[in-house]
Amino acid sequence: MENLFQKVLELEIAYLDTFTKRKNTSWGYLFYNEDQPTYYDANHAHIHDIPENPRAVIEEVIQFYQERNIIPRFYLYNLEKLVPFIKELDSYKFGFEELVSPVQIWNKEVNDQKRNELVSIEIVTEANFHEALEIECSIKEFGGREIREKAFPEEFKHPAFTHYLLRYDGEACATACIFEHGDQARMESVATKEEFRGKGLIGELIYFLQEEVKKSGKKDFWVFPINEKIEKVYAKYGFTTAGKFITGHAFLGGKSIKEIQED
Repeated sequence: MENLFQKVLELEIAYLDTFTKRKNTSWGYLFYNEDQPTYYDANHAHIHDIPENPRAVIEEVIQFYQERNIIPRFYLYNLEKLVPFIKELDSYKFGFEELVSPVQIWNKEVNDQKRNELVSIEIVTEANFHEALEIECSIKEFGGREIREKAFPEEFKHPAFTHYLLRYDGEACATACIFEHGDQARMESVATKEEFRGKGLIGELIYFLQEEVKKSGKKDFWVFPINEKIEKVYAKYGFTTAGKFITGHAFLGGKSIKEIQED
C-alpha cells in the first residue's frame, strides 16, 4: 500500500504543478494560485506525515493563505498518523471531513464492441474549444463556471493534457482528458451534459481514451474517482480498484467538499 501511495502522490503532485504554484516545506507542501483563490485543489497545504510542531505548522499555514486572501485549508493523508495534528486543527476552529479516495487502474483490456454510429470523438482544438468549455462549466462537481472558466484554458495550453470532445448526432455533449506524466497517464475531467446522460456515452468516451493510451505506449492508465459511486461506474469500463485512501480536508471557512458535490 505504501508503494501505491508513493506512485499516487508523485502523479498527484505532477498534476497539481500544472495549474498551481508549489512551495516545499520541511513538513509538506503549500499549493497556491492567487488567480483562482476559490479553487480548493489549487490552494491547500499538503501533509502526509506528522509535523514535529503541529501548532507552528497550523499558524504558518493560516498566515500564508490569509496574507493572500485565500481561505486556509489542509489536505491530509495517512490520517492514522495525524490524529494529534487533527486535534490541534479543531482547537483553531477548522472544519474537518473525511473522504474516501479510491484509486483505479486500467486492466489494459481493449473493448472491441461495436461503437454507436451516432457518436464521434475529436481532440479539443481552437475550433471546438468553446463547446468543450461550456460542457465543463456546466458540471458542479468541477466547481462550475467560477472554476473551470479559468482552469480549462490553462489545461488546454499545457502540453501534459489532451482534451477530447464527444458529439452525439453532431451535438457536443461530453468531454474528458488524458494527463500524461512520464510513462504514466491519468484520466481527468470526465463530463456529460445532463440531458445526454444515460445513453452510454461515458463508456464510448472511456473506451476511446483507453485505445489512445494503448497506442501511446504508456505503462499505466489511472483514474482517481471523486467518490465510491463514481468508482463503481469506472469499474464497468475496465478500471480495477488498486486501493482506497481515507483522506482529510480541513478548512477555515467556506463549504466542505461533500457539500459542493451534493449541491
